[in-house]
Order: sequence, then structure tokens, then C-alpha cells
Amino acid sequence: MGWLKNVIIEDKEIANERFEVTDKESLYFLGPNLTLRHCTVVLKVPARRLHLLGVRFIDCTFEVKQELKNYQEWICASLEGCRFKGRLTGCDFGHWPEYLNEPAYQLGSIKDCDFSEARLDACRFMGCDPATLRFPKWPCFTFLDPIRRAAELREVKWPGLVGDVIMDELHTHPSPTKALTYSASILAKRLETTIEDIRAVIEKFDCIVY
Repeated sequence: MGWLKNVIIEDKEIANERFEVTDKESLYFLGPNLTLRHCTVVLKVPARRLHLLGVRFIDCTFEVKQELKNYQEWICASLEGCRFKGRLTGCDFGHWPEYLNEPAYQLGSIKDCDFSEARLDACRFMGCDPATLRFPKWPCFTFLDPIRRAAELREVKWPGLVGDVIMDELHTHPSPTKALTYSASILAKRLETTIEDIRAVIEKFDCIVY
């Protein structure tokens, strides 16, 4: 592979456009001082090709065409009234300024966003009000206020290795973590259980939505 092309978009507002981030030979830098409003944003690049440097997305729809893995830079974006479709794994959203002491990381926020058509696993929502968000439905499930409820969640027996791997580590997530979403399908394969056995336990808790 030759040199990657830098695509830098900053200091403007874009409205009512289809905004494609799909060129595998490009590095995308969105921001600073960039606002996208009522846009359809198509993502089809790996996490390392996408850099958010303080950008506002207002009433946008994200179509994630290639699974986006281990992407923390959503916390450099302000997300308001947005909808997500596609698969996202290990992503962080919201306000987490302590992650890095850099200007872009102070600007993150999320509210009034809809993930009901997305498939999330090991995704965290930081420094936000989860009541303003719509989370994905079963087989995804979401812990609300997981750190404060960690002791209560550890008290019951979870199937397979879910207790050891997930529940015993809830209290170790960063303090701004307000919600945490997993895919029961993925956990069942990875942690030696079934989605039915996972659901039988989560049904006991009002701090888990699915």
C-alpha cells in the first residue's frame, strides 16, 4: 500500500448531504469546528482511518457498513438526535474529558440518540443521561448505572463465564460510565453459555434494558 491520502474537513457546516467515509486509501480528519446537520453519514473504514477532532453531529443518521471496532474517538464528538445502524464493538460515546487531556476530548457529548437499529457489543456511554437514549433491543442488553449496581449484579449466579468475565469487572469501568451495552449472542459464544440462560438472569433486574 502506498501513502494514504489525508481528507481534512474542518471549519464549516454541512447540511442535508450524504457524507461518505468509505475510501480505504484515505485518512479522514473531521473537525475542528465542523458541524454536520441532517446528514446521512456512511462509515466503511476501520477505526484507525477515522479521526474526530471536535465535530458536532445534529440529527444525522450513521450507516456503519463495516463493523467499527474499539473506537474511542466518539467521545471527541457531540452527538444530538442521531440514529445509528450497523455493528459497533468496543466503542465509547459521550463525555469523558479525562481520557486524554486534549481539547477535542473535552467536547464530547451524547443525547437524544437512537441505537435501536444498531448492534452493539462492549460499548460504553459516558457522562450522559441514558434516559435520553434508545438502546438496541435483544439480543443486545444494556446495564444502566453499572458501577453503582455492580455489587448487586454480582450477587446472583450468572451462566457460563459471564460472572467471572463481565460482572466481576463492572466496578473497574471508568467513573463516567452511565450505561454499558453487550450482545448476548456474542457473550454466549465467548463465555460458554446460551442467550436463553443469559436472558433468564437479566430479567431479574430493573437496571438492565433489553
